[in-house]
Amino acid sequence: MGESIYIIIAGALGLGLGAVIVGLFLKNNSKKIEEDAREKAKSIIREAEINAEATKKDKILEAKEKYLRLKSEFEEEANKKKNLIITNENKLKQREQSLSKELEQIKRKEAELESKKENLSAQLHAVQVKKDELDRVTNQRISDLEKIAALTREEARDQLVEMLKDEATTKASSQIKDILDNAKLTATKQAKKIVLDTIQRTATEHAIENCVSVFNIESDDVKGKIIGREGRNIRALEAATGVEIIVDDTPEAIIISGFDPVRREVAKLSLHRLVQDGRIHPARIEEVVAKTEKNIEDEIIEIGERTCIDLGIHGLHPELIRMVGRMRFRSSYGQNLLQHSREVAKLCATMAAEMGLNAKLAKRAGLLHDIGKVWPEEAELPHAVLGMELAKKYKEHPEVCNAIGAHHDEIEMTSMISPIVQASDAISGSRPGARREIMDSYIKRLKELEELALAFDGVNKCFAMQAGRELRVLVDADNVDDATASKLSFDISQKIEKEMQYPGQIKITVIREMRAVNYAK
Repeated sequence: MGESIYIIIAGALGLGLGAVIVGLFLKNNSKKIEEDAREKAKSIIREAEINAEATKKDKILEAKEKYLRLKSEFEEEANKKKNLIITNENKLKQREQSLSKELEQIKRKEAELESKKENLSAQLHAVQVKKDELDRVTNQRISDLEKIAALTREEARDQLVEMLKDEATTKASSQIKDILDNAKLTATKQAKKIVLDTIQRTATEHAIENCVSVFNIESDDVKGKIIGREGRNIRALEAATGVEIIVDDTPEAIIISGFDPVRREVAKLSLHRLVQDGRIHPARIEEVVAKTEKNIEDEIIEIGERTCIDLGIHGLHPELIRMVGRMRFRSSYGQNLLQHSREVAKLCATMAAEMGLNAKLAKRAGLLHDIGKVWPEEAELPHAVLGMELAKKYKEHPEVCNAIGAHHDEIEMTSMISPIVQASDAISGSRPGARREIMDSYIKRLKELEELALAFDGVNKCFAMQAGRELRVLVDADNVDDATASKLSFDISQKIEKEMQYPGQIKITVIREMRAVNYAK
């Protein structure tokens, strides 16, 4: 027990001594740290003072440089303004000097003008005095002449005017006559030269057309198919197209006869399609003919457009283009109308160019001059006037309209293009081989024959066949019975005898066909 107390006391004494030693050690370290901190603080303060001094010097230098730069810029600007002011002052001094010189010159001129004015006044006064003196003398002499001639001044003047007028009229008439004679001679020579040059420069072909087309076939076996059983195929083809199909002993050829080129073309193309297809019967024939007629209409438009492109004519109305295409299937006195119109257009353009006129307008008028002939409806107006009305309807140029209407002298010519179109039309129609009068009169007679029959009630179609020796009339089976068909044939024959002149006789055949059509669906 006693030992443990001693041990406790010894331990306590050891702890106290250790604490004293640690306290002394810490006290010595804190003094050393404090001294180090003071040294560092002094060092930082010294560095800060050095940096501050250096910064201060830099700022002072920067401020001095900026001051010097601003001072230099200010002095430079001031010098510029000073130089500008000096320059302006010099200019003002020079201008002032020039104004002073001009002012002196003006004063000098004013003095000269004043002097001239005084001289002119003196001269005018002298002239006035002379004039008064001359008037007195003239009046005295006139008075003496009036007494001698027993005429007043006005009467003498009128007589003198009349004498001069008569003399001038006589001389003018003589000169006008000489000028007109010379102009006629020159104009005739020049016109002949232009026409000859135009004809020589326009090369064209003979344009006579026939009323027969030849359809070539590979073998004569096809002829039997075209004729059909008891001739039903050929009758259906003739009824649908309005032409006469001649199948004879001509080898590998079938003749298509008809005065209308459109019908012949439809028949020829239809035959070509039927032969290629091989199916030839009445229903198929009507179907092919209908399609061919539509294709022909499309071809007419294409021909019109191609013609306009070839001639360089633009902006033509679509209906006029269609009429130009129809010309391909029309003829005038045996001359193809489109070929004739193209020829006239080229002649017009050449003549207009030679005369210094508008060649494009002249070419346009030449192409359209006969469009009245292809109007599908029957018109009472002459074809030239009808063509002019159509051109006006489709907004053509007034000069073109006048040229169309005046090319056969139905209306008065109002432009220089009109006589050119008239002359070109005459040149194209009168050249050798261009026309045949008999052909036109023949076609006209056939058309009149068809129109006469179409005027009867119940007639659907009418075709002149065999060069006008036969007239085939297709009637509506619902409205015309057998007895009426017979009477209709007789009435048409009587009307033809009364109203038409023709060689030989004409056979009138009225065809009444009854069809029953149904569709299986």
